[in-house]
Amino acid sequence: MYTLKKSLGQHFLKDENICRKIIDALQQQSFTQLLEVGPGGGAITKYLIQLTDIDFKAVELDEEKVAYLQATYPELRNKIINQSFLDIDAPFVDSFAVIGNFPYNISTQILFKVLDWRQQVPWIVGMFQKEVAQRVAAKEGSKVYGVISVLIQAFYKVTYLFDVSENSFNPPPKVKSGVISLTIRNDVPPMLSEKHFFTLVKAAFNQRRKTLRNATRSLFTDEALQDDIFNKRAEQLSIDDFARLTFNMKTS
Repeated sequence: MYTLKKSLGQHFLKDENICRKIIDALQQQSFTQLLEVGPGGGAITKYLIQLTDIDFKAVELDEEKVAYLQATYPELRNKIINQSFLDIDAPFVDSFAVIGNFPYNISTQILFKVLDWRQQVPWIVGMFQKEVAQRVAAKEGSKVYGVISVLIQAFYKVTYLFDVSENSFNPPPKVKSGVISLTIRNDVPPMLSEKHFFTLVKAAFNQRRKTLRNATRSLFTDEALQDDIFNKRAEQLSIDDFARLTFNMKTS
């Protein structure tokens, strides 16, 4: 068997009904290559390796789990990357889907890495701490709408699928979980550049209690700042609003 490592934030899924629901959600889109992040004890993996005509790989940092998975599921030999997900290059040349019960301590970093790979990753199904899942899926006007909401939703359509009880895990975490899906957008809003967009969004939410005018003053001319939209706070702006504002930003 294997041991659980708190240092790696390990909470392994044991609820077979939840496992099957995640697999069902994954199969709502077609794909031929698939990467699982953090297979752990193989709760989801054992279903994934049964999918037909899929080139499957998994990335797992814990050497003990890698040894366990390869011994339990011989078909996984040469299909597990024994590294941190944050350190690997894209494991396929062409497009691939991503699935995972993502380690909660690095889940937002995982999302931003997937965002970097978005030209190759059209489809993601993942389990996160519920609070994180809600932030990723939040719409403008919500108290939890923030940087990650805007940056992810600018490029992906996010759907909150279902909650997962802490009792579905061993050991039970102290928080509830949520499963979300991300589908690549074909209608990314026009923006001056991704760099300008990221800079604006981060600046706006860095001082989210202030009006947009005060939070982003250094990014715009005094003339541009006269627009009424700058009387709003960051959480009141839609993704399209942020994208449109990039065209008024200083370019030097």
